[in-house]
Amino acid sequence: MKNFNEQQTSRRKQRLLPSLVLAALATGHAPESQSGATFKIDETKWLSLGAGLRSSFTAVESAAPAPGSDWSNDFFIDNMRLYLNAQVHKYIKLEINSECQTCNHGGELRLLDAIGKLEFHPMVNLWVGRMLVPAERREMNGPFFSAVHNIFLAGDNISGTPFVPADFNLVIRNDGTSAGSFGRDDGVTLWGAFFKGRFQYALGVFQGLRGGANANDNPLYAQRFAFNFLSVEKNPGYYTSGTYYGKGGDILTLAVSNQYQEDGAGILGDAGNFRGTSVDLLFEKVLGNDGVITLNGEYKNYGISGFGMASRQAIKAGVTTGFAMFEGNAYDVSGMYLFPQKVVFGQFQPFVRYVNVMPVNSSDRNMSEVGVNYVIDGHNARIGVSWQHGDLMTKGLDYTNTATGDDVNAFSVGFQWQI
Repeated sequence: MKNFNEQQTSRRKQRLLPSLVLAALATGHAPESQSGATFKIDETKWLSLGAGLRSSFTAVESAAPAPGSDWSNDFFIDNMRLYLNAQVHKYIKLEINSECQTCNHGGELRLLDAIGKLEFHPMVNLWVGRMLVPAERREMNGPFFSAVHNIFLAGDNISGTPFVPADFNLVIRNDGTSAGSFGRDDGVTLWGAFFKGRFQYALGVFQGLRGGANANDNPLYAQRFAFNFLSVEKNPGYYTSGTYYGKGGDILTLAVSNQYQEDGAGILGDAGNFRGTSVDLLFEKVLGNDGVITLNGEYKNYGISGFGMASRQAIKAGVTTGFAMFEGNAYDVSGMYLFPQKVVFGQFQPFVRYVNVMPVNSSDRNMSEVGVNYVIDGHNARIGVSWQHGDLMTKGLDYTNTATGDDVNAFSVGFQWQI
């Protein structure tokens, strides 16, 4: 199994166009102790490549297309990413990622990240471009570095706490329905760490909601602060991981994040100021037998001043377009144990999880999940099997006062590979 540093480096491997590959090969190939392929240009310039794929099979009770039918049976391409990472100067780096953002509706390869990085001191660094908006750990993990496969979706069904604005729409649009894509947005982030890396911060200003309710073009402000009480988590920039499979030592990290945008929700003529505050905790303990206990928890409190229920109903009915963000409280807790013994070429990691979502002026919804991961190479190669139960999957993102949905069961198998 690759060591911890190799696992973390692999997440930053970025996409490369064929012409650049040929240019790098012509310059010379310099293998380094990291995943993917690295092409050295000179003493300060290099390019590295990587790719990631997440796919799944999901069966949901009473969800087949025919009326009164039983279980649905669907295969999904959850994520397909190509990675490029480059250094153009001792203190300047470049990151470009792509994502198949509509893989299950035809499949279009689109821009995910485009970041220019000025990294000159552990305490102060600056990223500009399109990047993750500072938020709670789940968003900073992303799908590839979360502890369970269905941290965002179970196929087409919601299976986690409500999204942040930048993750509420898969495609960036300028019609008042989008504030980013896949947790990313266009902006700038200042980040760093103090006290030997224990206190980590990220402060960002982003585009946020485009058009619609935000006719005045107000920016979105985002902050994240984390303190590492035990071992210091080591990740690229201000990103995080949902587990380190024991390779990061004993971990106890508490973090708080906040996002705010004036007129960041609602519709034109009925705008609401959006504020989203989250607290998250990661505890990971390596036992004497080399087994690993991992506990994850997050709590969210989202508030919107303005944006009435009539406008939410109009969006639901298709009468108008808008940004129907969640308002209320939600939490997500999970626990897992990684057995130290290898079975064939991997380790088993059973887990349990519970999600509860409590919108303002809409019905509560929840989901319970039990499953097991088969961990082959950390976040680089993993298979997950799980069973979910609850009404979160049927009520989804409907936060109107007429939202309804039955408790249903769902079964899923997820595959994750990356290099």
